[in-house]
Amino acid sequence: MQKSKSSKTVRTSKTKKPQLQHLSWKSVALENLNPLLKRHFIVGENIMLARVLLKKGCIVPEHSHHNEQITYILDGALKFWIDGKEIIVGTGEVLTIPPHMPHKAEALMDTVDLDVFNPPRADWIDKTDAYLRGKK
Repeated sequence: MQKSKSSKTVRTSKTKKPQLQHLSWKSVALENLNPLLKRHFIVGENIMLARVLLKKGCIVPEHSHHNEQITYILDGALKFWIDGKEIIVGTGEVLTIPPHMPHKAEALMDTVDLDVFNPPRADWIDKTDAYLRGKK
């Protein structure tokens, strides 16, 4: 559950009827995953939007998931290793990652990105994403 601007609790993915949400990133808890990586996310019925803050040198280890992903770089740059290629995605650029495609990333500078997932990432919601927390 998340708090809306009016401080009313809004049920998200466990609600049968979709709920309207009006949020500020400032009102969504910022999660510290490791010293170089922070994130917060908002979950809808069938989609998730995450704001990810990566410090220069942060490595997101290779992983894959059944979720389709769209990454939009608001500020900074990420280098991806994906499908046998190295791809640098910079400010204002977008990368689409199909489901089940292994990928890895490195922050080339301090970076703010928005990641959209369909369906929402259950491992992020239930905090079982050990690969991001430096645990295996």
